Amino acid sequence: MIFRFFRGSQNSRIIDQLHGEVMAAARQPYFFIRMGVADSLEGRFECLALMSTPVIMALAAHPEPGPQMAQDLTDAIFAHLDIALRETGVSDVGIPKKMKKLAQSYLGRASAYRAALTGPDDQALQAAITRNVYGGEGLFAADLTRYVRACAHELADLPLASYVSGHAPFPSAEQFFT
Repeated sequence: MIFRFFRGSQNSRIIDQLHGEVMAAARQPYFFIRMGVADSLEGRFECLALMSTPVIMALAAHPEPGPQMAQDLTDAIFAHLDIALRETGVSDVGIPKKMKKLAQSYLGRASAYRAALTGPDDQALQAAITRNVYGGEGLFAADLTRYVRACAHELADLPLASYVSGHAPFPSAEQFFT
């Protein structure tokens, strides 16, 4: 059964691989160079929230261990955010306050993206991307909306076995737009 592959250290290896794929998708240079996403901590955080949502949605829609993997991936994202804060010099005393604010921001964005991705059209998704990723000025929001929608469809169609093997392929943004 598939559950035997999803225990202990195997679990962390798989989740680390999935987290790596989400991070690679969120850090595609095309977003920052050609699509106007701010190349800053905030811009990278926005891309992380945007790119992780379709993976977590797809995992949660599968039977077990999919929902557990979705939770484990979310936990890994927050563990890595904690590490990143510490590496940028946030003190041990300041970490809980910063993490609470990041968690609220991330979960709010993920909720908006999830609702928009399950909706019938792209208006809500484009509005959320304009608001969150572009700070209200969405020159490239329609393009990013098309890309995220395409990613969500591809990820939703992946069999659970692909995720269990640590694979969540995102299309190259550069190739998508050329």
